[in-house]
Amino acid sequence: MEQDFVIVTNNPQVGKDLGKVELVDGSFEDVLIKVRDLVYQGHQLISHPIGASMRMLFSPYRSVLVGAERTQIKEVYSLTIESGIDTFRRSTANRNVDYVNADDYARIDLELLKEAIKEHGIIQREKIQEVQ
Repeated sequence: MEQDFVIVTNNPQVGKDLGKVELVDGSFEDVLIKVRDLVYQGHQLISHPIGASMRMLFSPYRSVLVGAERTQIKEVYSLTIESGIDTFRRSTANRNVDYVNADDYARIDLELLKEAIKEHGIIQREKIQEVQ
């Protein structure tokens, strides 16, 4: 099966061995803004832009999966990424990024990314089986 996603990240530990990578030279927020731009170009939002743990909002790194192909812009993806940016800004307004633990955050982000890729693959295989 051909890879149908792009990894948008600022995490230096994310290698091209995981797939096509759009490396963002910037912050967590810059990654979210790049993802927003891609969503408004019609790319599907595959993984959620904000992690499940509030603590991860203070990470200097974030990786998000988006669809590789442009399709019709979907409101649900637009609302999700805009809400994610808003949540990030509100949550970090009075607190700085935790650079002291940057290596740990990079590793956690990488592991979460690998799981998102794995889950996406399982869902895609199930969709193909349903069609057959």
